[in-house]
Amino acid sequence: MDALDLLLNRRSIARLSEPAPEGKALENIIRAGLRAPDHGGLTPWRFVIAQGAGLQKLSDILLEAAKAENSEQAVLDKVTNAPFRAPMVITVIAKVTAHEKVPAFEQHLSAGCAAHAMQMAAVAQGFQGFWRSGKWMFHEKVHQAFNLEGEDQIVGFLYLGTPGCTPMKVPERDLSKFVEFL
Repeated sequence: MDALDLLLNRRSIARLSEPAPEGKALENIIRAGLRAPDHGGLTPWRFVIAQGAGLQKLSDILLEAAKAENSEQAVLDKVTNAPFRAPMVITVIAKVTAHEKVPAFEQHLSAGCAAHAMQMAAVAQGFQGFWRSGKWMFHEKVHQAFNLEGEDQIVGFLYLGTPGCTPMKVPERDLSKFVEFL
């Protein structure tokens, strides 16, 4: 797949099934994440891969957070089932290092770029994915489970697998609504 075509036609696909990326394909996905912009060479990323029994562990982490909030049963059911929407979920974490020239915000952005690069690498290899965030990635119980410290932050959950449907066409957008020149 041509790189420009990949970027111009990016779409999330929420129906994912087996197989998940593995071997060289998964290695390429991780390596793409490691090529994200990295001011100061701080490598502010950490990737936690859940598949198989790991999906249940992720489900348990989210459920514990939801229970700590005294969430309604519908919310408990939703968080319990969330990790099973794909055969693999990569939790992308900004691992922040204190630095006088590289603020935490920039390191969070770098981890976000890593998540995007990983999703694009998956698509380039015939897989698909979607990037989810939500309130649980900010929850103290979830942070504890992933051993986050200081200004570390989960920037998203990257769901990966084999597409179960054809992606919808990318909507055309009027560039003049988003671009201005100085």
